[in-house]
Amino acid sequence: MAGLDPGARGEHAVAIASVRRGLVAVVTLVAGLGLLVEIPHHRPGAADWDEAVLLLSLSEEGNLPTWLAASLLLSCAAALGWVAAGERRAGGGLRWHWLALALLFTYMSVDEAVGIHERLNDVVDLGGTAGGALTFSWIVPASLFVLVIAAAFLPLVRRLPAATRRRFLIAGAVYVGGALVMEVPLGVYLEARGSDTLGYVVIDWVEETLELTGAALFLLAVLRHAAAHHPALRLTDS
Repeated sequence: MAGLDPGARGEHAVAIASVRRGLVAVVTLVAGLGLLVEIPHHRPGAADWDEAVLLLSLSEEGNLPTWLAASLLLSCAAALGWVAAGERRAGGGLRWHWLALALLFTYMSVDEAVGIHERLNDVVDLGGTAGGALTFSWIVPASLFVLVIAAAFLPLVRRLPAATRRRFLIAGAVYVGGALVMEVPLGVYLEARGSDTLGYVVIDWVEETLELTGAALFLLAVLRHAAAHHPALRLTDS
């Protein structure tokens, strides 16, 4: 962490380590509970687990996992805005890129909470041919949107320090792998076997867990970048 005195360097390392442990614990707990309530729910002759599933399942909306996903994305937005402030103080030329990225993650948080992207299934009609891999047809415009966003932020990615760039790309690959790529096998399975099966739930669980993990990784990457390259910003109030 160039530019930081040894005391500040240790302070930042401790703070980031604490955030990392907290994120691992929360994501593991929420994802684990989400899967645990689904297994007995889909067992033949199982007792009524409907309320627990509605509260904890990663396949449901408006529950604990939804809150966590939206909160992680909003935290990413806040951290990106924090870096944008550091860029402004340092006179960096990429502060508007960081701010635009913060606004993008704010939108993603809202979308996660209210499900805007899912409404695109009704808008995107592939001539009545959608099915199988394109059962969730919203992934078509969403994929194009991802490509446009990737091109728009390419200047920022290229100018990032190597460690930050690597962390951003890994986090992005994990998140997009869950949000978009996993919709393909999910759609194929849905058409073949339906949604009221444990197999469907497990595929959906993997998708949602990848999204939670990708968001958590990205948040940590942004915090590490801020700590290493914006010494005027502090992770604690000391």
